[in-house]
This record gives sequence, C-alpha cells and structure tokens, in this order.
Amino acid sequence: MGITLGPNQYGKAEVRLVTVRRDGPTHHLKDLTVSTALRGDLADTHLSGDNTAVVATDTQKNTVYAFAKEQPVGEIEDFALRLGRHFVAGFEQITGARVLVEEHGWDRITVGGGPHDHAFSRAGSERRTTAVTVRGEQAWVVSGLTDLVLLKSTGSEFHGFPRDRYTTLAETTDRILATAVTARWRYTGLDLDWGASFPEIRRILLETFATQHSLSLQQTLYAMGEAVLRQRDEVAEIRLSLPNKHHFLVDLSPFGLTNDNEVFHAADRPYGLIEGSVLREDAPDPGPAWHTLDTY
Repeated sequence: MGITLGPNQYGKAEVRLVTVRRDGPTHHLKDLTVSTALRGDLADTHLSGDNTAVVATDTQKNTVYAFAKEQPVGEIEDFALRLGRHFVAGFEQITGARVLVEEHGWDRITVGGGPHDHAFSRAGSERRTTAVTVRGEQAWVVSGLTDLVLLKSTGSEFHGFPRDRYTTLAETTDRILATAVTARWRYTGLDLDWGASFPEIRRILLETFATQHSLSLQQTLYAMGEAVLRQRDEVAEIRLSLPNKHHFLVDLSPFGLTNDNEVFHAADRPYGLIEGSVLREDAPDPGPAWHTLDTY
C-alpha cells in the first residue's frame, strides 16, 4: 500500500487583538479576531520533523501584534492585506497566505446626552468580517458581516408549497420574518475605500429586507443580493446565508382567547437555512477568493 503526504499543508495561528488609539482625550477602540494561515512546501516537517521551513505560530502571532503597534490597524481589509503580503514576501518557502479578520463592534456609552470619551458597551453579536487571500503578487478580498439579526413583524407570506402526509405547516399570508444574516461579498479590486463601502452595503441589505414584500425567504435573499450589485459597482458577487428563525402562533383557544398575530413562540430548533449567491454576468474570475484553507 502506497502512502503519501497530501498537497494541502499549512500552518495557522489565531489571535485576539484589542488596540486603543490614544490620540487625545477621545480614545478609539479596535477589537479583532485575526486568523493567519500560511501555505507552502512544508513536507519536510511532516515527514522527517525538519522545521527549517516552518513559520512558527509564535512568529505569526507576534507579527499581528507588532503590525498593530507599528501602524494603526485602520480598515480590517487593509490590515489583512498588509499581513498576508508580509508573510508571502518575507519567507521564500511561503507561497500563499489567507488572513481572516472578524471585527467585534463597540458603541460609546452615552453620558449626559453625549458619547463618552473612553467607555464602551458591546454592540451585540454582529461582526464585520474579511477574508484576504494572497498568492504571489496577487490578492483577493472577500468582506462581509455575520450574525446581523433582523425581524419584520409583517410584510411576509409563505404559501403554495407542496404538501404530503408529513406536512403540518399552515400556509400564511401574514407572518413574522426573522433571520440572522451572514453576508460575504467579493470585491472587484483592491484600490477601494473599504471604510465607505462596508456601511453602504450594510445599509442596502437592511433597507431591502425591510421594504421587500416577501413571498419566501429565498425571494428576500435574492432581492438583497441584487440590490447590492445594482447599487455598488465594486462588488462582483455576494453570497448570503439566512436561517429562518421561525415564530409560531401560540394556540390560546384552550384559555378562551383569540390570537390575532400577537403572541408567538420563538423556536430555535428546527429551522430552515436558506443560502444562495448573486453574481454579475461580467464578474472577474474569482481565483482562490472563496477557497477554504484546504483548497486555496
């Protein structure tokens, strides 16, 4: 029986990083989870324990911290690009880097009607994300957000689906529609204003969810993606994952009460997961932008 080492060899580090910029009395906070994965010819360390080509986790971790000190983190896309390019250019044996960054949001605490200079509260579970892939001189950026929880109390229907002897779901022309959005979009290039692009894309997603009369969560997903592509030329493709966070009417008839779409049970299981992508017909080739660590 022949045995060989597979082609997917990489070394990975993950760092929790918090920086405080103290330019004056008003402090600026950045709270990130940074994951670096470096790919190259690492066969010797697997086969014989020769670590000559290994960029240690310690090196990767400390590089993240040092880069955060030497230059302000800025937009997470720029920070990830700086890190990825450094590892590929700085180590001959490293042929590719993939840098994932999640930004954890904080809001300033309001004191006396205004924002406090240096006190913050966590802004819920939503995170801004980016995935930067560097291969040689090329780079690709996929940014997005995750755990953006949305709900509309009307303006949503679901009916006309096939039924069999196992179907119990009632058709409805007025329901609560709730989800937790994960959205990732592939940019067409690198010379972009990341700080201006992200809030506009987020705004479009929110406004479309709110205003689209929904006959299905699938229809809403496509409308959200289409709106982003129509309004933001810098986006080549967007992928959306929308779990259907079901709200079921509670049967109040045993108590002699009616329930006119007012009292619901919010169920966390089971749920449906709707996923899809919306792509420009003339979008540039994605290269390894969407690849996992095993395939980039």
